[in-house]
Amino acid sequence: MHDLRTLRDDMPMLRAAMERRGKIDVLGPVLERAGALDKERRRLILGVEEQKAARNANAQDVARRKKAKESADEQIAAGRALGEAISTAEAALSSVESELGELMFELPNATREEVPAGDETNNVILRNWGTPRMDAGVPPHWETGAALGVLDLERGVKVAGSGFIAYRGMGARLQRAFMQFMLDLHTRVHGYEEVWVPFAVNRASMIGTGQLPKFEEDMYRLRDDELYLVPTAEVPVTNLHRDEILDASVLPVAMTAYSPCFRREAGSAGKDTRGLLRVHQFDKVELVRYVAPDRAEAELELLLAHAEKVLQLLELPYRVLLLAAGDTGFASSKTYDLEVWSPGTQKWLEVSSCSNFGEFQARRANIRYRPAPGEKPRFVHTLNGSALAFPRTFACLLEHHWQADGTVRIPVALQPFLGASQLG
Repeated sequence: MHDLRTLRDDMPMLRAAMERRGKIDVLGPVLERAGALDKERRRLILGVEEQKAARNANAQDVARRKKAKESADEQIAAGRALGEAISTAEAALSSVESELGELMFELPNATREEVPAGDETNNVILRNWGTPRMDAGVPPHWETGAALGVLDLERGVKVAGSGFIAYRGMGARLQRAFMQFMLDLHTRVHGYEEVWVPFAVNRASMIGTGQLPKFEEDMYRLRDDELYLVPTAEVPVTNLHRDEILDASVLPVAMTAYSPCFRREAGSAGKDTRGLLRVHQFDKVELVRYVAPDRAEAELELLLAHAEKVLQLLELPYRVLLLAAGDTGFASSKTYDLEVWSPGTQKWLEVSSCSNFGEFQARRANIRYRPAPGEKPRFVHTLNGSALAFPRTFACLLEHHWQADGTVRIPVALQPFLGASQLG
C-alpha cells in the first residue's frame, strides 16, 4: 500500500507508475478520486479539530459563568450544536476514510526505475544456465509419469476435480524428497530459519501481503470461517511479525517454509492445463526476507541466487528474466522469474518468482524496525521467492533427465533424499 503522502506529494510519479504497468486507463480515475478524497479528508480533519477546540472553549466559558452565578443557557445550547456538528463531521470523515482506504488497496506497487515498461513482451532475459535438451523424442512428463506409475492424473480428477493431482509410489516419495532437499539446502547452507506455519490464514494476513481485496476470486475460502487456504507460504510467513517493531540488530530476518498452495486460478480455464502445468493445489518451498531499505536490492540478488542454486543442483537448465512492469505482480516493485526448459512441451516454464516488495507489504501488515534506540520506527522491506514450486520442477525433471530406456535419472544431489538413483 502506498503512503498517503506519496499520493499527496508525488501524484505524477504514481501516474507514471500506472502507465508503465499499462493500467492508467483503469487506475487513472482511481488516482484522481483518491487524491480528491485525501483533500476532503484533510479538510474534514481540520474542521473537526477547529470545532472541538471551539467546544472546549465553550465548555470553559460555561464553567466560568456557572462559577460566577451567571446565565450559561446560550453557551450550553451552543455546546450542544457544536457536539452535533462534530458528530456529523466525524461521520463524514469516517465515510471518506473508508472509501479512500478501499481505493488505496486497488493501487499496485510502483516498479523500480530499472524495470522495463510494458507487458510481458518486454521481459528481459538476463542470463542462461545449462544447456537445454533440444533433441526430439522426449515424451511430455504426463506420458512418462503415467508409464512409470508416479503420476495418476485421472484419479486426482476423480477425487477432487480438474487441476488436482495424485502422485503414486516413487512420485509421492519424490514430492517428499523435494521438500527435504530444498529445506535442508536453505537452512543448512543458505542460513534461513525453518518455520512451519498454518495452511489457513485470516483476512488480515491476506490483506497484509496483497492478495486481498484485489484477488479474492482466486482464493479458496472456508465456508464457515473467515479463513482462506494459503495461495503460498509467503502469506503466513510474511505475517508472522505483523504489527510488530523489530530491533535493527535482527535484520535481515530470513525464513523458509514448506506449504501446500491453493489457487482457484479464476479466468485461466484452458491455459496450459496438461499434466502439471497449471494446477489448483501444489507444493512449494518459500523464502521470505525482512531487510533494511538500503539493503533490499542486494538482498534480492542473494535470494535469487539461493533459488538458482536449487535448479543447479537439480541439473535443470534455466534462464533468469527481469519482468516488465506490466508483468510484475501487484505488490512487487521488481521481480525476477526463473524459467526451466521443458523438452517434452518445448516451452520455458516458470518455477520461481523472486520479488522485492519495498515497504508495500510492510505498510499493509505494519511490520517495522527501529534503526537505533530512540529513533522513529521505519517499515522493513520484504522480499520473497519460490525455491522452488514442485509441479513444474517435477515435470522438467521427468523430461530433462528422461533416458531412452524409459527410466528417469535422479540428480546426484537429490539421490540421498529419494533413496534412489533413478525412477523406473
